[in-house]
Amino acid sequence: MSTKEFLVHFKEYLLITLGLLGYVTGWILFLLPNNLIGGGVAGISSIIQYATGIPLGYPYFIINIALLVTAFFVLGKGFGGKTIYAIVLTALGLNLGQGIVPYDIIESLALKNGKLLCTIMGGILSGVGIGVSISQGGSTGGTDIVALIVNKYRNVSPGRMILLIDVVIMLSSLLVPSYMADGTLMPWADKITTVVYGFILVTVSSTVVDLYLSGSRQSVQVFVFSQKYAEIADAITNDFHRGVTVLDGKGWYTKHSMQVLMIITRKTDLGVLLKYINSVDSSAFISVASVTGVYGKGFDMIKNGKKKKINS
Repeated sequence: MSTKEFLVHFKEYLLITLGLLGYVTGWILFLLPNNLIGGGVAGISSIIQYATGIPLGYPYFIINIALLVTAFFVLGKGFGGKTIYAIVLTALGLNLGQGIVPYDIIESLALKNGKLLCTIMGGILSGVGIGVSISQGGSTGGTDIVALIVNKYRNVSPGRMILLIDVVIMLSSLLVPSYMADGTLMPWADKITTVVYGFILVTVSSTVVDLYLSGSRQSVQVFVFSQKYAEIADAITNDFHRGVTVLDGKGWYTKHSMQVLMIITRKTDLGVLLKYINSVDSSAFISVASVTGVYGKGFDMIKNGKKKKINS
């Protein structure tokens, strides 16, 4: 493995780790202290913890093992390796975090702020964590794996797919007894309220996932008008390692012919691109526009589902 490849993998695993830290924090500080339930394997595991007292990290890990078999065959070994890392780290974090975080912190952040605020905060943190993990090719397991499998063959947003699956999990919690932190059985009315908060939680979480992924994958189209177009094109190609297309243009007011550079890049890389252009020609005229989609090498691929046979 070259140094460049090592740094790429290191960055991916570092971002996955940071994402999982946010995911675990959302559960430990805001969701579990209020007996809130979410979706996916974490939601199922939380239902088990409230009913039996078994820390949710254990069922979370065990349930995900079965799903990993599918991930290996459908999504590839690279995804499987990152997902194993994510699942193990998340399971450890969920179990250890419940014993490490002082009660005073949990009381001040969760118990005194009300369930609605905790639901929103927990949904935001868990959504960002899932989004970061998915963007780097990993997953926290469960419905994330199912969503990525569907997304591989159909153009369905991961967040929406996760939301649909989680509805079933939320409703199933009504069939299982739930014990609160003091050992008392949660009343039926409170369970219904908890399910309502659960729907809010998965809605917030899935929305955040979609917002994060669409933002990180959004592309921009840049046109550059400059007398130093050749130097700018060389800098972008050789240093920034992005493709450049040179178009023939003509200024109608001056009637002078000119060359126009067209560059398509990720929105997250736009700031660096503009710095390269400015370093060569600070007076260059630049136009930036968002594009609906970019398909091809280095960007998104067109997903073709199986063709349906039409009987005549």
